[in-house]
Amino acid sequence: MLVSRRSRVATLAACATILLATSACGDDKAEEGSAQQVRLYGTDGNMLNSYPAELKERAALVDGMKGTTPLTPLPDDFKSRLRSVDPALTDYLYAAETYDAVVIGVLAAQLAGSTDPAAIAKQIVGVTNNGQRCETPAACLTLARAGQDIEYRSVSLTRAGFTDKGEPATASYATLTFDGQQINDGKTEFVGAGAESAASTKTPPKAKKARPGDADAQQPLIVGGLLPKTGDLAIAYPPMAAGAALAIREVNAAGGALGKPVTWKDGDDGTSTTVAKATVAKHVADGVSIIIGAGGSGISREVLPDVVKAGKILFSPSNTDASLTDVEDKGLYFRTAPPDSLQGRALADVILRDGSQKIVIVARKDSYGEGLQATVREELEKAGIAGDRLKLLTYDPPADASAAPVDFTGGAKEIKEFGADAVLIIGFGESAQVIRALADTGVQIRH
Repeated sequence: MLVSRRSRVATLAACATILLATSACGDDKAEEGSAQQVRLYGTDGNMLNSYPAELKERAALVDGMKGTTPLTPLPDDFKSRLRSVDPALTDYLYAAETYDAVVIGVLAAQLAGSTDPAAIAKQIVGVTNNGQRCETPAACLTLARAGQDIEYRSVSLTRAGFTDKGEPATASYATLTFDGQQINDGKTEFVGAGAESAASTKTPPKAKKARPGDADAQQPLIVGGLLPKTGDLAIAYPPMAAGAALAIREVNAAGGALGKPVTWKDGDDGTSTTVAKATVAKHVADGVSIIIGAGGSGISREVLPDVVKAGKILFSPSNTDASLTDVEDKGLYFRTAPPDSLQGRALADVILRDGSQKIVIVARKDSYGEGLQATVREELEKAGIAGDRLKLLTYDPPADASAAPVDFTGGAKEIKEFGADAVLIIGFGESAQVIRALADTGVQIRH
């Protein structure tokens, strides 16, 4: 479990620590005569069993890397159900959040008695608060069809419901560790964050009781995906896709919504504004009411104006940028992932308990990367890390999958000259290039 953030910074003679918010590694051979070493840490999309493949022949360098990510202890039954959708599944990051986003959206539509996004949006926060508790699509849909107000609890939403802003009031984080190029489940630790008192107490519009014949005049509810099938965040796609598919399957097995099966329209965000905007436009043309995504916070920020203009709902399972809490959305943006204002504290705790003294925070230059970078810096300073022991660096992520890889040669040299004993790298799959540059510069990776 996480411990006190009081200064526990011990002198490390020949060791150094690298914090990796998106994990990548370098060569394990130090430049001759160099005593500088770094230990790797990761967060979110880089703490995945699929991530070492991004480093190809250097994959073994992830061993010993630790990191944080929003994660609750997932029941074996839920994992088994996910694998029934995708037998090749090896990671579960954001699978629960994606499952819950789809189910909450469907329940809100049933309570609203409509596929109209504006009516659905008014029910979403209420689905998670102050009603009859239920924990499965079947049980919750039964209550909703009877016009009963409900309080949905499930795999990612366990302690409290949504805030007035449409995001979790509480969260669970996990500290993960790589051993043998795989996450060692035996070393995983969980810690809670947030406050149950932050959950909304507002009363939603009265639920509409289903009546015979209602389905005859009702169009089927259409839910569309805006998930990272391609691009820098594609390594996180399989568990998210499995979560969405499982939710649709279980909702329809329970009778669907509004008397008809729920329709799923697949869609890629490409970890690219251009790709995501094109997908949103297609979903709008196809009559999608709820768009599940985008994967990255920066992509959601860019497409949200298009979604709002079209009067649709954007419901992300993985956006963590804290500034999205107050984004102008006309009440149409929601997320099941907790904001980085909560995760920044958990990540700072992990850094401090390893005795870090000089810390570099490297972030991709977008709202997610720079937002989490600022939050972690603030938490470290609160814990007593002086400004002269912190260094912030950013890099421009590739515009799309065909763009040239990140060149971090200059930044790696700055890190070496700074003598960092901690480096946090916040990014997606492209961040492997940051670690390669560190290795090429002669920074030794500590296992």
